[in-house]
Amino acid sequence: MSPSGPLSERVFVLAPHGRDAAIAISILREAGISAVACSDLPALVECIGEGAALAIIANEAIDAVNLRPLAAFLHQQPPWSDLPFIVLTHRGGGPERNPALARIGEVLGNVTFLERPFHPATLASMAKVALRSRGRQYQARAHLDELREAEKRLQTALEGGHLGSWTINVEPKELAASETYRSHFGRKPNEPFSYSDLAGSIHPDDLPRRNAALELSIRTGRDYRIEYRAIWPNGSTHWIDVRARCVCDSSGKVQRLVGVSADITERKILEHERERLLAALAAERASLADLSKTLEQRVQERTAELVAATTARERAQEQLLQSQKMETIGQLTGGVAHDFNNLLLAVIGNLEILRKRLPDEGTRMLLDSALQGAERGATLTQRMLAFARRQDLKSAPTDLVQLILGMRGLLERALGPGIHLTVSADQNLPPGQVDANQVELAVLNLAINARDAMPEGGTISIDVGRGVPQAQDNSSREPNLCIRVADTGTGMDEATLTRAIEPFFSTKQPGKGTGLGLSMVHGLAVQLGGLLELSSELGKGTVATLWLPIASAIALPARDKPAVAETYPVRLANILVVDDDALVRMSTVALLKDLGHSVIDAESAKDALQILETGESVDMVLTDQAMPEMSGVELAQVIQCRYPTLPVLLATGFAELPSEQQLNLPRLTKPYRLAQLQNAIGQLLQPP
Repeated sequence: MSPSGPLSERVFVLAPHGRDAAIAISILREAGISAVACSDLPALVECIGEGAALAIIANEAIDAVNLRPLAAFLHQQPPWSDLPFIVLTHRGGGPERNPALARIGEVLGNVTFLERPFHPATLASMAKVALRSRGRQYQARAHLDELREAEKRLQTALEGGHLGSWTINVEPKELAASETYRSHFGRKPNEPFSYSDLAGSIHPDDLPRRNAALELSIRTGRDYRIEYRAIWPNGSTHWIDVRARCVCDSSGKVQRLVGVSADITERKILEHERERLLAALAAERASLADLSKTLEQRVQERTAELVAATTARERAQEQLLQSQKMETIGQLTGGVAHDFNNLLLAVIGNLEILRKRLPDEGTRMLLDSALQGAERGATLTQRMLAFARRQDLKSAPTDLVQLILGMRGLLERALGPGIHLTVSADQNLPPGQVDANQVELAVLNLAINARDAMPEGGTISIDVGRGVPQAQDNSSREPNLCIRVADTGTGMDEATLTRAIEPFFSTKQPGKGTGLGLSMVHGLAVQLGGLLELSSELGKGTVATLWLPIASAIALPARDKPAVAETYPVRLANILVVDDDALVRMSTVALLKDLGHSVIDAESAKDALQILETGESVDMVLTDQAMPEMSGVELAQVIQCRYPTLPVLLATGFAELPSEQQLNLPRLTKPYRLAQLQNAIGQLLQPP
């Protein structure tokens, strides 16, 4: 039979006498059904052989002709196919009174008789019923094709992995096994191998354990998995790995186990050899330990050298453990900040819409307060992302001297009148490869921490220079730029100093700090390729040194003139929103509709592509980045390939994307305000 498509959806009409064919075709076309007339029975057989959904035949057209070709064609239909027929009869000439029609019914099989004259709606209705029936046949064929393809893939996988397949019926216990499964027990392809033969092949020491595992699976329905030894007919021993799933009836009772097997003899030999080698290695280590003990007894009050080496090693181990701990906490913090950005987007978006729609001034004041709180939360997530090294740094050659000198006024206002500030710098320093905005934020954090450590007032000294970090190993002692912030405050003991850069650790009173200041500076320094060093002593103040890399290019001005935000004209569009988070998706849809746009939403990249494939008119796509199965960047790649003129705007709670996913895509950082969303859309949809 022809595959489903235009050919298989055709309707053929065989009524060569009078106007029956023309009338029937006209009625069908009025009902939206395409139909074609055939001149005689051989032509009809040829047409339906190429693909057909329905045949309509006047009984006089086949009353006295040879029906064998048509019968042969119908007999050769595949199991899923049963081509429907409608036979037009004369009034009072039904099959129960007309033996010829009864014979035609036996030949055609799936046939409906319609007496003439008939009402047009009756023919149209019968044709639609027949077409729906044919459609279900095509669906059945598709399911059969899928099953055959799945069986082929399964067989390929089994053969590729040298896996045997088997089934055990529970009552009575009967075994059905593939040739590969039989070979795992030393049997030839055609050699009988029953359930009792299987039980008799298992090593006696392993048989009780195997039987217990099998009965447990039968009793509980749990997966069956075990490794045991099998004795081949030639006396050799092999290891078999057996796994299976239970198949239950409607009451939940296990009927059979279906599984696979693998010969793991070679792996077991290697494991045994590995255990032997490990035992030998342990014995050698014990011998070396004894030798080391003897040598230690011979080289005692070189003690000072050994103590120094031990101290250095412990310090290096502690630094490594601290670094690993901070990296783990940083990853956790970055993930939390990303999810929090999504929540803040929903909060800020809905608050902005409410603020526009509620005229009451008192209510708007409350909404303004809520918006300020949400924006403070967004600022907190940026600090968390800075600690986690997930923010998007834009490093460039920068004159650190001019940067710090330009901050003096800001620092003096932030520190207050009780603090004396001194700033000194080497005027001949090379430029640093940094993000100027983030360095300013880091220095401001360090200065405020220093101020809080001097409740009675004191002096803060900021010095810009160059040198070598103490933590840098001797093999790579290259000079770096540094910004030192020193205070004359209370200082820290050793325990506090050890935890100073941990996130959320703070010596301040509850409600007086977030505990992210030093951890944010630490995250920034590491992301820029530098580090943060702290030294302190109780009663003598603290020195925080921010080490930064030297740039290879010429320095840019420390602070460019702030760019004026460009606004773009609003062009209403039909926008496809893609986000797996229902709360965020609903808020985004509400924001877009508030701007006057039409919106289609999808909860996954797969759903979005299906919408585009339907031919839906879409002017742009606004997609989240972090989605299961297919990310926003991956969705954008597919869209750029299939719909190169369709613009895509990427919204993400991470400002930084993995390097392998960088694309030249416009991005909108979550959480965003209504005006930012409007401007981003206007910029993306502006005329070329």
